[in-house]
Amino acid sequence: MDFTEAAPSAVKSIKQRDLLNTWLRLYSDHGGPPPYRDFRPGRIEDELLDMMVFNVVGQGPDARFGIVHAGSRLTTIYGNDRPRTDDERRFLDTAIGPARYALVYPKYLTCIESRRPVYSVSRVFDLNSTEVSYERLLLPFGSAQRIDHIVGSYKSISLDGRFQFSNLMGSNSPPPIPLVRAIINPGLSGPPQSGVSDDIIDA
Repeated sequence: MDFTEAAPSAVKSIKQRDLLNTWLRLYSDHGGPPPYRDFRPGRIEDELLDMMVFNVVGQGPDARFGIVHAGSRLTTIYGNDRPRTDDERRFLDTAIGPARYALVYPKYLTCIESRRPVYSVSRVFDLNSTEVSYERLLLPFGSAQRIDHIVGSYKSISLDGRFQFSNLMGSNSPPPIPLVRAIINPGLSGPPQSGVSDDIIDA
């Protein structure tokens, strides 16, 4: 999977940009990926519904992503079309199933190997065939030697207005169509993106 290099301004969502700006300030202070304990963005309570936190178990291609926090909206988005035991919910690969994990794994691996934020946008469709933009921002935490946590923010946005986010990314849904796959370079600058609504609406 190929990734382009992009400036922080490539991130469209205002709320994701706020999270990224917090990470960038910490990155500057530490001279590299900051420790997770220092990540304290403002107004985080409402955002937790659309966020995940992982601890990174292992390194390189064998790394797994243990789920520390899972936003309740994401459970709805990925659906409940397969039974999950408590043990299956502990790691991303078993929580979302092998088909979906194969699609997203390169983004998480790139995040820990590049030690930079990874931003992606995919086109998906809800149960009524409404087009939805699914935006994922992955922020790495740890040190210059090792990434031990990833914070993910996930936004579903439709220019058509209302849409159903139930099972939007479920294993029985059509696979997402990738539009953007980028590694964010803190040293790049670019024209600011116009903000878009972060509303997620269940019709």
